[in-house]
Amino acid sequence: MQIVIIGAGEVGFHAAKALSESNHDITAVDILPEKCTRLSENLDVIVVEGNGASPKILHQAKVENADYVLCLTRVDEVNLIAALQAHELGAKKIIARLRNQQYTTRHSIIKPEKFGIDLVIHPEKAACDEIIRLVKHPYAVQVMDFEGGRLEMIGIRLNGDNRQIVDLSVGEVCGAHPEFKFGIIAVLRDGKTIVPWSDFVFENGDTPYFILQTEHVHDLMRMLGKDSSRNDRIMILGGSKIGRSVAEGLQDEMNVRLVDYNRHKCEGIANELGNTMVIDGDGTDLELLKSENIEMVDCFIAVTENEKTNMVSGLLAHHFGVEQTIMHIGTTEFLPIIQEIGIGSVISKNMSTVNSILRQIRSDLSDTQVMTFDEINVDVLELKPDKGSAVCDQPLSEISFPRASIVGVINHHGHLTIARGSSQLTEEDTALVFAKNSVTEKVRKLFLA
Repeated sequence: MQIVIIGAGEVGFHAAKALSESNHDITAVDILPEKCTRLSENLDVIVVEGNGASPKILHQAKVENADYVLCLTRVDEVNLIAALQAHELGAKKIIARLRNQQYTTRHSIIKPEKFGIDLVIHPEKAACDEIIRLVKHPYAVQVMDFEGGRLEMIGIRLNGDNRQIVDLSVGEVCGAHPEFKFGIIAVLRDGKTIVPWSDFVFENGDTPYFILQTEHVHDLMRMLGKDSSRNDRIMILGGSKIGRSVAEGLQDEMNVRLVDYNRHKCEGIANELGNTMVIDGDGTDLELLKSENIEMVDCFIAVTENEKTNMVSGLLAHHFGVEQTIMHIGTTEFLPIIQEIGIGSVISKNMSTVNSILRQIRSDLSDTQVMTFDEINVDVLELKPDKGSAVCDQPLSEISFPRASIVGVINHHGHLTIARGSSQLTEEDTALVFAKNSVTEKVRKLFLA
């Protein structure tokens, strides 16, 4: 497909990266020379320097031939104008990132569909949804739903309490628990991602990523010796859009406190969120944290507009013994480093937006990426085998899959099965395959006749 990306910030760059690796023809537009240089030096894409809302630049990017136009600049109005012009020029589908959620309310005067937009993505909402999932899974560093919530991928860091699987192989762990099925699709170790096969042996400090049916999450926690009890006392640092949305989503179920240094903003939030305690103060102030009994907090969420403040405050909360810390980070290069340090979970609204885009584009191509996990350098592919392809009608263990890939789940007419080496695929199945992006093309070819 031909895809034009307008805006080459963190979201635009990573969307271009994921889509170009799927052999789509990508043209990226940005007004800043340094962003254009970054694209040219790192990705196999066509780069057009200029204003994405300019008709001349859009013609130069050939949006009239585009299957998708992704309007991903940081300015909502630029995205709206670019979308309208792309629609008028004949682009087939348009996805726009809009930070202001008022554009999509029922009473909005300006509605995105009037600009030809097929899908609106609100970055803050995507990040908020991910944070709330993590709060409800306090034992995890990352949680993602698949198949309409019937499957969950859960990343859990192993420590001294996980003697049940440390020093055992994947095959031994799976064999010791026949009462429920789970897959292990990736392991983060020393900053590197390993796609584990049955002979892989777990070590203390690893972060394995499990895939399993949602109904068996408690079984997994019991196997790992983890407490699956829920959070109750939540502290949120930052009255940002994300902070307010998370507080609103949790305040009726949990005891929520929100801290922000701006007194005027605090007054507004207090009037808006009736069941949230709002505190005017600096979340990196040790005395403030102690006075608020930080050691009694179950979950600390740092979502200010300053990622350095989020990292420092998350480190402080971890030091004071908070069981779960969640930090919002804008610079995607920091994500694997912070996860490897093990001080908490990391959220990026940029990567949440990229994943939302990939999920939408996937609906037109059955073999494209469902999503990409930049933190662990793993892509998720939904693949349907051709009749007579190399993966059909023989055990998965006998198929020459690349070492950096693994079949996680098989969907047979809506019935989900965790894949094993003895599992067999037919042309009526759909497989959820987890693979490093360096081998995704080799994996795809196995599913072709």
